[in-house]
Amino acid sequence: MLVLTWIAGLLVAGGTVFYGLSVLACRQWRRRPRSTGGPRPPISILKPLAGLDLGFEENLRSFFALDYPHFELLLGVRSLDDPASPVAQRLIEAHPDVQARLVVAGEPPSLEAYPNAKNWSLLRMAEQAAGEILVISDSDIRTGGTDDLRTLADDFADPRAGVVTCPYRAVPGASFWSRLEAIGMNTEFWAGVMTAQFLGPMDFAVGPTMALRRSCLDEIGGFEVTRDVQAEDFVLGQLAHRAGWKVVLSRAVVEHHIGSQALQDNWRHRLRWYRSTRRSRPWGYLLQGFTYPLPFALALPWLSGGAAWAWGLLGLCFAARLWSAAATARALGDRLVMRRPHLLLLQDVLSFVVWLCAFQGDTTVWRGRVFRISADGRIRAADGYNGPDSSGGNGDK
Repeated sequence: MLVLTWIAGLLVAGGTVFYGLSVLACRQWRRRPRSTGGPRPPISILKPLAGLDLGFEENLRSFFALDYPHFELLLGVRSLDDPASPVAQRLIEAHPDVQARLVVAGEPPSLEAYPNAKNWSLLRMAEQAAGEILVISDSDIRTGGTDDLRTLADDFADPRAGVVTCPYRAVPGASFWSRLEAIGMNTEFWAGVMTAQFLGPMDFAVGPTMALRRSCLDEIGGFEVTRDVQAEDFVLGQLAHRAGWKVVLSRAVVEHHIGSQALQDNWRHRLRWYRSTRRSRPWGYLLQGFTYPLPFALALPWLSGGAAWAWGLLGLCFAARLWSAAATARALGDRLVMRRPHLLLLQDVLSFVVWLCAFQGDTTVWRGRVFRISADGRIRAADGYNGPDSSGGNGDK
């Protein structure tokens, strides 16, 4: 029991230090000076679509309102039978002043060669894109403002910048589990990303909105290199970093409308995400345990027999968690967590349980299909190829 007490105490102390670092990281990111007045390279926005997300039309409409001198909007579907197609076509016709078009990518040659069907759509759209900067944005994303592309262009003012990844503010649906996940994304997840870029150069990118310099993408092998990985955003950033390019965390914050999932679907989604992360970055995933000190802090008073120092460490840890959550939410412009701070504890316990469960198993359910994830993060179908799948939006990637 004494050994368990000291292990838990060390994890809580380490997690509390992490919370403090995340506050410093958020402040550093918010105070970073913006570069303005730089070049305005042509930008192509690639939107792979599949099915209808909650709020899909409003999400897509926000991209037609962007204010930038030279940009095009490519909306990719695998088939005109996809329910996203008529919505996209209607918006294109309603905004003749925007250079936008529908790209029918077709189905991948085989699920074995291209298990990442989204990546196949990106390949086909990139072939038709004219921009020097390629922005990849999922269908459950809504722009944070009309000047998002100007901010991205400023991020690319440094010629060494090869990849720019946009933070997102998760916007939940009506379900309780959706609100819980949004709180986790806006505090736990982004606290980790902010801290990572604070402690050293970023060596990964984060979807669901990222931008790549065309020359950087060509140098690392194009979208072909991610045709059989699930976390293509992470891998593209990693490859760019290894090739000597900078990965930049943008100041343009977008909205991620995550929909409204019941418990079972939410659990499956979280487990898929965590298993993918474990395979993509094993050591980082292991160290992620330090970002969940609250469950250990709750156990400390019982493990220590009610010692005063254990109660004190529990209080300090919870206060640090609130401080970190407030700092991260402020950086992202989120108000949800401050309206429901009591949900932080439940969210942290749930995340910790999923983190533990994700150490087991190598299968993932992705858009109605079952895949196996190899040790290097690549995926292969564990079931047959059933043709077009429009059962859900691209937000579930």
